[in-house]
Amino acid sequence: MPPHANSRSARLRRTLLAGLIAAAVVFPVSAATSPDAPAPQAVRFSQSASASERYTASLANLGEAARMAADAGRADRAAKLRAMRAGGTARFLSFDGHGTGRAVEVLGDLATADRVAVLVPGSDTTLDTYQRFRAGALALQQRLQAEHPRSAVVAWLGYDTPGTVSTTVLTATRADDGARELAPFLEELRRLGPSGAHQALLCHSYGSVVCARTGTGPAVTDMALFGSPGTGADTAAGLPTRARVWAGRGSDDWIEGVPHVRVAGVGFGVDPVDPAFGALAFDAGTGGHSDYLRPGTTSLDSLARIVLGTTAPTEASHA
Repeated sequence: MPPHANSRSARLRRTLLAGLIAAAVVFPVSAATSPDAPAPQAVRFSQSASASERYTASLANLGEAARMAADAGRADRAAKLRAMRAGGTARFLSFDGHGTGRAVEVLGDLATADRVAVLVPGSDTTLDTYQRFRAGALALQQRLQAEHPRSAVVAWLGYDTPGTVSTTVLTATRADDGARELAPFLEELRRLGPSGAHQALLCHSYGSVVCARTGTGPAVTDMALFGSPGTGADTAAGLPTRARVWAGRGSDDWIEGVPHVRVAGVGFGVDPVDPAFGALAFDAGTGGHSDYLRPGTTSLDSLARIVLGTTAPTEASHA
């Protein structure tokens, strides 16, 4: 085996060992102190349900979940669910309060939006951390609206994200589950909006693994991978999409140090910002792993231009 291959394998073993040790310490504690809050059955919608019907039913379900959490003595979860309701004005296409939770929220008007960004989050995104995820979605929506009023952002927490300190974050199992949910949702989203609307997938961290496994239709014109640990594919051309694939990483993002190897189904292989991967590069600025959607950042501006289609591929150079 070549020396550089031995070095990569050694780095991967060290990363896996650290993750397994931390998981062994963290998970028993978290399981003992954070029991699931009770929640009502999630609403299942027919394909004929309108966006407004889904908003109304999901908001009612969210309110009931908050009441049940409060009655069960889960005051912290209840408060976070009430915050999600935003005084009864939030627009959720779906909501499920069981376990760590799932929620799909729309910021903007789907009925008129001809540019729709779908944000796919990474690890540790749950109902308990939802406001952090939503803050990024709101920053993007405000940036888009300033330039193009007919735009919307969908905050898609539609899968059970892995924990950052867990064995699941090292494999594609959760990503495969997420991809099976995301692909039909994108088709559903196309039916809910105006004909010909463009969709852009914006995929952060482990969410980039989800997107890389999601088959997309012609409505998805762009896929942006940022803060990515890899995708499991060797090249952008190997992804199940005809969309333009972009990749960017902030200069202070710790994920640069993650070994880009794949051994026995563990790890995600080629770094998407490596020229060999073949993605279009975008300027992600100097931020860290959680900074890509912060207001005023270079990365937020770059992602907004990808959504709006105002960054031509010929303007991009490989990282």
